[in-house]
Amino acid sequence: MNNTILTLGVPANEPVRTFAPGSAERESIGRELAAMSSEPMEIPLLIGGREVRTGIFDEVRNPCNHAQILARVHQARECDVDAAAGAAVEAKAAWETMSWVERASITLKAADLIATIRRDRLVAATMLGQGKSVYQAEIDAACETADFLRYNAHFASGIYADQPPSGFRGLNRLEYRPLEGFVFAVSPFNFTAIGSNLNMSVALMGNTTVWKPASTAVLSSYVLMQILREAGLPDGVVNFVPGPGPLIGRTTLRRADLAGIHFTGSNKTFNTLWRGVAERLEQYRVYPRLVGETGGKGFVVAHRSADPLQVATALVRGAFEYQGQKCSAASRAYLPRSLWPAIETALLDMVGSIRMGDTADLHNFMNAVVDQSAFDRVMGYIERAKSSAAARVLTGGHGEKRHGYFIEPTVILTTDPHFVTMEEEIFGPVLTIYVYEDRDWESMLRLCDTTSPYALTGAVFCRERYAFVEACRALRYAAGNFYLNDKPSGAMVGLQPFGGARASGTNDKAGGRLNLVRWVSPRTVKETFVPASDYRYPFLE
Repeated sequence: MNNTILTLGVPANEPVRTFAPGSAERESIGRELAAMSSEPMEIPLLIGGREVRTGIFDEVRNPCNHAQILARVHQARECDVDAAAGAAVEAKAAWETMSWVERASITLKAADLIATIRRDRLVAATMLGQGKSVYQAEIDAACETADFLRYNAHFASGIYADQPPSGFRGLNRLEYRPLEGFVFAVSPFNFTAIGSNLNMSVALMGNTTVWKPASTAVLSSYVLMQILREAGLPDGVVNFVPGPGPLIGRTTLRRADLAGIHFTGSNKTFNTLWRGVAERLEQYRVYPRLVGETGGKGFVVAHRSADPLQVATALVRGAFEYQGQKCSAASRAYLPRSLWPAIETALLDMVGSIRMGDTADLHNFMNAVVDQSAFDRVMGYIERAKSSAAARVLTGGHGEKRHGYFIEPTVILTTDPHFVTMEEEIFGPVLTIYVYEDRDWESMLRLCDTTSPYALTGAVFCRERYAFVEACRALRYAAGNFYLNDKPSGAMVGLQPFGGARASGTNDKAGGRLNLVRWVSPRTVKETFVPASDYRYPFLE
């Protein structure tokens, strides 16, 4: 019997490949893209390790070429969702009693598979299905997914080692029990790594899940499931149920053994789930844990002491990487009048040089938005700006969806700091700028804090330290991830745990120890070595 007390050290973040011309990785990803594009994949449900084919299909299409069908996906029925929940509960009995070291071994093996022999397959699936450039897909699907798996094992070792002190007449300990029931994991389209973490952070702590992946990310999600199974994940620990969101949510919420929800997606959906849980509180065996990240309206604030070129670079990368389809994207900017001419010149020059097209062409900085619904929504915001006297489109503003869902990187200048594109989440390649008078620095900070309901990410550019201190104080609750002289996106697992509050979610910090603590229910155990044999205390004498 192995009685070693294992402590896992801090891992190194997975290096990002550059895909430079002539490199081996550039050639290998090209081969994988060709292979995955050769014929559509059939994707079943995975329930208790069993492949379920319902015969009710949805299609995964390449957003850069929507005539190309990448996969046909079997859709879950109500009976399948119930079966998945039942399989999760059944699998939990063995999974929760397994040593955490064995669970961690599986996640660490999955990380190594993703970092090595399965890397190109997961990256290619993310590029094709979700419209990500090779670099963005590499950061997400390969590096961040592996980082989540490795860092979580490190964090778990620290949690389990955290024990109360004991006296010489007894022994105190904490048991970190998994939640009583199953966890419902709902993942978004924009990050393959989030789909992994929503399930595997929960599973590492001894829980089991029912996983509803976004319909536009099913291809990479299924590839990820195959990798997890290859790593040794037992049947039923993660149950894969693509299908209609309302049906899956409704069926899951009515089960008395629902123990938690791990969610990333829209406010509307999370609010619906939260409301549904609240309406059924009496039926649940435990109060379900609700952990959600729901969106953002990332801001960039520049002080008059900032460097204009650095600000412009951060705006371009922050707003237009992955077509702005990040909840952390730079979506609104507050720039001082004195710097605006220099920032505008640099910004428009950079945007004018951006290449946009198919993900298979590695020269493209931008690609397509994920589907027609996203295209129509984003173009709707742009048209409102075009027709408003309070806004002017400085560059971009056009979309084309005949072959793929392409929208130009668009910069809007507004005279109204409460213009709709300054307040609402757009989730597309649209940046809105408000130019403030230098003397209005403090009032502008208050304006930034109160303009949007979100509080996920924000950035401040300045060279004066007093200005940064003032911004930190004024924007204390405006962002859960706050940046100085950097774009408001690109948080790294373990280094900048991610999450925000207000309308951005419960701020339980994915990529950090705090998130894992949400998936355990601690029990204190006190053992007394020599119990008392007389009820009377000395003060009674």
